[in-house]
Amino acid sequence: MKTRISLLLLVLFVSSCSEPPKESDTLYLQNRTPLHPKKYVELPLGTIRPEGWLLHQLELMRDGMTGHLDEWYPSVVGERNGWLGGDGDGWERSVYWLDGLVPLAWLLDDEELKAKAMPWIEWTLNSQTETGYFGPVPFEEEPEPEPGLQKTRRQDWWPKMVMLKVLQQYYEVSGDERVIDLLLNYFRFQLDELPNTPLDHWTFWANRRGGDNLMVVHWLYNQTGESFLLELGDLIHEQTFPWTEVFLNEDCYKGGDLDHLYPYNTNNRYPFDQELISRLCTRQLQSFHCVNLAQGIKEPMIRYQQEPDPVYLEAVEKALSDILLFHGQPQGMYGGDEPMHGNDPTQGIELCSVVELMYSLEKMIAISGNPAMMDHLEKIAYNALPTQVSDDFTSRQYFQQANQVMLTRHRHNFYEEDHHGHTDLCYGLISGFPCCTCNLHQGWPKLVSHLWYATADGGVAAVVYAPCNMTARVANDDEVSIREETNYPFEERIRFHISTKSPVQFPLHLRIPGWCSEPGLSINGENVLFEVEEGMMVLDRMWQEGDLVELHLPMEVSLNRWVENAVSVERGPLVYVLKIGEEWKAVESDDIWGDYSEVRPLDPWNIGLLEAAVLDPETGFEFVTVGKTTNSQEERIYPWSLENAPVALRTKGRIIPDWKLHREMAGPLPHSLPLKHLLSDPPQEITLIPYGCSTLRITEFPVVR
Repeated sequence: MKTRISLLLLVLFVSSCSEPPKESDTLYLQNRTPLHPKKYVELPLGTIRPEGWLLHQLELMRDGMTGHLDEWYPSVVGERNGWLGGDGDGWERSVYWLDGLVPLAWLLDDEELKAKAMPWIEWTLNSQTETGYFGPVPFEEEPEPEPGLQKTRRQDWWPKMVMLKVLQQYYEVSGDERVIDLLLNYFRFQLDELPNTPLDHWTFWANRRGGDNLMVVHWLYNQTGESFLLELGDLIHEQTFPWTEVFLNEDCYKGGDLDHLYPYNTNNRYPFDQELISRLCTRQLQSFHCVNLAQGIKEPMIRYQQEPDPVYLEAVEKALSDILLFHGQPQGMYGGDEPMHGNDPTQGIELCSVVELMYSLEKMIAISGNPAMMDHLEKIAYNALPTQVSDDFTSRQYFQQANQVMLTRHRHNFYEEDHHGHTDLCYGLISGFPCCTCNLHQGWPKLVSHLWYATADGGVAAVVYAPCNMTARVANDDEVSIREETNYPFEERIRFHISTKSPVQFPLHLRIPGWCSEPGLSINGENVLFEVEEGMMVLDRMWQEGDLVELHLPMEVSLNRWVENAVSVERGPLVYVLKIGEEWKAVESDDIWGDYSEVRPLDPWNIGLLEAAVLDPETGFEFVTVGKTTNSQEERIYPWSLENAPVALRTKGRIIPDWKLHREMAGPLPHSLPLKHLLSDPPQEITLIPYGCSTLRITEFPVVR
């Protein structure tokens, strides 16, 4: 069985993170003194451009929900919106959409998408008052509620945090100094106002997500050097939910009656109830709202830059370990159908949690350089993210499941089930709850922007692999382009084509995934020796036009154990699941959840893996190439689908007759034991495909003889 080496890497990495890196030679925006230097420096939006299947993915977004949400969801993302000066929805949803629309528009250099984004940006830049407040204008009298709209809470600190991220990205592509002016004035406003109206004054969302506010404060400090921003940083951290203390808390492991504590529904006020906080940790079910946790997990590391105490790194390490142990699932996510809900493979995973945890990992990678976080980011991006949105990017699920065998409007086992019309698993535009309809758009574009980072030694680092082209300044401000040609994660080889006007020496950092035991490397066709330190190899040499680096990352089948001793199957960065035929049915609905699609299985799903294959995965699973991806501009093949899955594993299994549906979900997992009543039934050939290519699936398999 494969050991979970990512956790080991996390533990080993904490000590090295506590030492400051050497003086930075990076040509990009490193932390100013006294902020602790980042291990890696994020590259400005547009430095990295998608190619191949990844470009196709962004084009589908352009042609689907991301590019047309204002037309398909006008009641919220329309001209009445408060972020356009209207009297309609004025909270988080429209700025969520912009947080994905803006990077998509500039990554594709698409003028129509830019034209959709700019009225929102212009209105926001012109909305700032003399006090420094910006955003939707609060109502003098509370308006009458309208179904489906979030009209009130316009003064809340939380949705402003999302717009801060939007404006930061816009500044990176435009250099518009109005952004800097607005942020300086707003942060002075915050410094004046927060003592009287703290982050949780309007809602509790802002104190859970204060790390998003803090990271933009640090970014602006690096831009301007204004010292008051550090004072504001201290205040924001003080008023943010104490994630560090909660993650490190051991009291909750002592047992006792915790049933009366539901901080998910507790509107904790600053200063926080220390008695309640002392009982909380990532072990407890329903301790945290799943999206708050996905966003809040980065706050200790964001704070670490201003107060470089290793305790902040240790807190995140322990949190990730606890989440995996008590709530983790094979695709890199955790059971959380709004509150945390354990690690049963039918517990829901909210789409907002997927994209927010990816973003948190992208930010934490820059600060720590932790290779285990790079592996984690890649696992989520290439498994959990693609499956939860339809192939044409026109609909999405609110929740996904690891063992997902029927998607119907039915009562399931989710915390918020009765509030969402039982539509949480159905594909729709606003089924379940509409927040994910607006927030999902940041996932792929921000992954593109974080495939590469600048390094402190004047080089660049590839931390997640995908087809792309990156142009950056290295060494003595020389420009270099690196085209990354690959069909990864579906293939093992990545080719880096170097382009430079003249020979230039700089270090090229390449990640070696924790799952890869025997990587190979060649430069211009010749095999070269290399060393791997902290999950990275560093190639420091004189590079010339036309140099070719080829990285080979051999992938082997490996297995992990989960609930009831069930087994998941992995090969490289991909999790493999049972291939199940699908029957889709469109359902027209005139209620608030809108039209949706149900999906039912055409094949048996209640199958266990043979013990012989599990004991000897090298011979028990056959890897096959069954489809293809392409980098051709003329031919576009979407790989993340049942029909086009480029790769598969073939093995054998047996049907388990007493493993049945429960509430139109896969019933409780049978414990992996020899089931004697099955021995007379012959095993059958089964096919496993990548998790991200599936709609229906079994990911955690019982084991049978």
